[in-house]
Order: sequence, then structure tokens, then C-alpha cells
Amino acid sequence: MFKGILGKFKESAISVAPVAIIVFILALTPITDFSAAEIITFAICAVFMIIGITLFNLGADMAMTPMGEQIGSGLTKSRKVMVLLTVAFVMGLLITMAEPDLSVLANQVQAVINETILIVLVGISVGLFLVIAVIKVVFKKDLASLLFFSYLLTFALAALLIERGKGDMIALAFDSGGVTTGPITVPFIMALGVGVATVIGGKHANENSFGLIALCSVGPMIAVMFLALGSEGTLVYSLSDYSLNLANFGHILLKTFLDVLKALGLIVVFFFILQFTILKLPKTRLINIGIGVGFTFVGLIIFLMAVEIGFMPIGFKLGQELAQLDTWVIVVSGVVLGAVVVLAEPAVHVLNKQVQDITEGTVTKKSMLIALSLGVGISIGLSMLRIIFKFSILYYLIPGYIISLVLSFFVPKMYTAIAFDSGGVASGPLTSSFILPLAIGVCSTLNGEESVLSLGFGIVAMVAMTPLITIQILGFRAIMAKTVRAKLTMRRILEADDEQIIDFM
Repeated sequence: MFKGILGKFKESAISVAPVAIIVFILALTPITDFSAAEIITFAICAVFMIIGITLFNLGADMAMTPMGEQIGSGLTKSRKVMVLLTVAFVMGLLITMAEPDLSVLANQVQAVINETILIVLVGISVGLFLVIAVIKVVFKKDLASLLFFSYLLTFALAALLIERGKGDMIALAFDSGGVTTGPITVPFIMALGVGVATVIGGKHANENSFGLIALCSVGPMIAVMFLALGSEGTLVYSLSDYSLNLANFGHILLKTFLDVLKALGLIVVFFFILQFTILKLPKTRLINIGIGVGFTFVGLIIFLMAVEIGFMPIGFKLGQELAQLDTWVIVVSGVVLGAVVVLAEPAVHVLNKQVQDITEGTVTKKSMLIALSLGVGISIGLSMLRIIFKFSILYYLIPGYIISLVLSFFVPKMYTAIAFDSGGVASGPLTSSFILPLAIGVCSTLNGEESVLSLGFGIVAMVAMTPLITIQILGFRAIMAKTVRAKLTMRRILEADDEQIIDFM
């Protein structure tokens, strides 16, 4: 256990350190004007974030992943498809409502959409699309076709929003899809897919285990767009309070404790209902899962506290400071911050490990991390350009998703599923709690508060989109390299000197 905790701690420290170092370096330059209290608070929160990610990752390995696998395999073995789909819907709803990055986003847009309504609506949409994803695995349907139809519907709804004068909501809708698949959702949903695909088997079992996160990311986009279409009047956005206010520490701690307790409590209660009715897991397994839930609970509280107290205020103020500089400095800063922030996303490490295991090392953790880092860095840089030059996010999303979907017909299906899963995973709680406030700070300073809804938001959507292209290119490169090696090997065999062949006859 101690070695496991130490390993997770080192991994978490390496993840958070780049972000913290960049902030500290900027604090020593004339670019920023951070107070001593802000820097000290940020430093303390960075340490607590490392501890929080460590405990959460340990809890995910011990609880969330085994829960997903056991539910997926246990219900699939029972051959009760309707029970499996019902459980998938309920767990999708509960897991999403427990998702910390969704809560962070909902808190920042509560002036536009009621926080509870947004969280419940997104949870229902994830539950429905998780049902569709499980049906895909059970009946072995093609992921690319489902994604093509889903995004066709999404962009059709976006066109309707523009026609009805509510185009400002498009960026928020795409952001909601990006934040939904975070540190709680990813381990559970990926493990659920692995559990179902393993029982069903077949030569494409590994391929079928991916793609659930990709489909679950689409549901919230469609749900928020329908919500915007059904709303009346003009949507007005006002800035949240991003000030550093340590006086509210007790209130923030209590609220975070109750939110995490409520969210994880519902999941645990529902899991134990399944345990006593269907799963019947041994006592030792349940104890291990219980300990894992405890680690997850404590880790999430520490993580969210560090985010709200230290990272959101610093991110917002850093954005305000960067907005005073030249265009190229804003864009380059966005690229660098985006490239390192993805390293601190807890769910990224869960995905990378499972991808390496499923592909038997064909796609390594290192190559996945490099591809994700490059993709996210580019996406943040492009987002900063959009804020500066004031154009719609659709100028990025439409060609980006067209390229992604076209690539899906040319690369192996497993790489497509991994790529679309990676898009949802890359846009985790640190993106919504550090990068999004950074973008809002830049946008509100350059263009005013009223522009934030249309220009400041959408940065999470960009983070979710670019890995779709970079990972599929990675897969295309791997397949081409394998083909070239095979051809070279065959050529050597054919060109071999016959006299060197020993005849034993």
C-alpha cells in the first residue's frame, strides 16, 4: 500500500509541478502583479492539489475502476439486457452529478443557467448516451457511424440557435460536453465498457471497450442546446467572484464536503443495492472497494478545495495580466500553459494506463501524453486568437470535427475510439478551474464582461476537440510504420542470397 501511495504521489507531483513552476516564474517578472498572499496561497494549494490527486488516483484504482468492471461484467453475464441498460442510465446520471469539473463549470455560469438544473440535465443526457454506448458494445455497432450522426445532430441544433439569435450559447454547450467526462466518470465508464466487452468477447473486444466516453460527451452538448432553444428572453452573463477570499474557507470546506458526500454517497448506495441483488461480490473485494471510496472522497475534497481557493483566482488574475500584453505573448502563453495543464488532469493518467494495457503497449503512456499535451497546447493558443479577433467558435469546431470524422474512416477503429475518448478526458477539472478562468480573465479585460459567454467560453470545447485529430494521426503513423516495417522485412527475405540457405535434405 505504501509503495502504491508513494508511486501515485510522485506521479501527481510531476503532473502539477509544471503549472506551479510557470506561475512562480511569471510572478517574478513584470508581466504579473501577484501579491504575497496570492503566491503563498497558490503554493499551499499546489501542495494540497498533489495530495488530492494522489488520493483520488489511488481511490480510482481501488474503487471506481473495479466497480465499473464488476457492474459491466456481472450484469452482462446475467444476460438481462434491460437490467444492464437501466443500471447504465442510473449510474451515468449519478456519476455525472458527482463530477467535480461539471460543478466548477455550473458554478461559473449560474447567472445564465440555474446550477442544479444544468447538473441534473447534463446527468440525464449522460445516462441516456451511456445506454446508447452500452448498446453499441452489446450489439457490436460501429462507433464512427454513431459519432457521425450525433455530431450531425449537434451542429444542426447549433444552426438553429444561431437562427433564433441564441448563438452565444453554442460555446457553453460544447464546453458542457467537455467537462462531463472527468476524474470520476472516466474510470467508471471505461471500466464498465471493458467489463461488458470482455464478457461478450469477439475478435474486436478491445476495440469495443473504448468509445463510451466519446458518446457520453455528446449528450450534454445536445441537452444544453435544447435547453437554450426552449428558453425565453435574452441570456445575460455576469462574472463570478474570482477574488482570493480566505475568510470563506470554512464555508467552502463545508459546501465541498457536503457536495462530495452527496454525490459519492448516491453512487455507493446504488452499488450496494446491486451487490445484494445481482453482483454478490466476496467480502474482501467489498472491503477493498470501500477503502478506495474513502480515498476518493478525501482526495476529491482536497482537490476541489485547492482548485477553488488557489487555482481559480490565480488563473483569472493571470488572464487579466496577460491581456495587457502583445498578441503573440498571449497566444504563446496559452500554448505553454495548455501543454502543461493537461499533465495535471487526474483522468488523463487513468486513460493512458488503460490504453497502454488494452493495446498491449502498441500505444504507450508516453506517446499518448505527448500527443495530448501538444493537442491541448495548440487548442489553447487557437482559443486565445479567437478571443483577440472576436469570431465564432464554429470556425474552429466545424472543420475540426470534419477532419476528425473523416480520419475515423481511415485509421483502425480502436484508434478512433481512443481519440474520441481522449478528447473528453483531456478537458478535466483543472481545465475548467484554471484554463477557463484564465480565458475569462483575458476576454473580460479585452472585450468586456458581456462578451464572455460567446468568446470566453468554448475553450474547454477546444481542449476536447484537438486530441481527436492528434491521437488519430498518432494511430495513422503507427499503422504506416508497421506497414513499412513489414514491407522491408519481406524485401530482405526476397533479396536474401540463396547460397546462404542451408539445405538439410
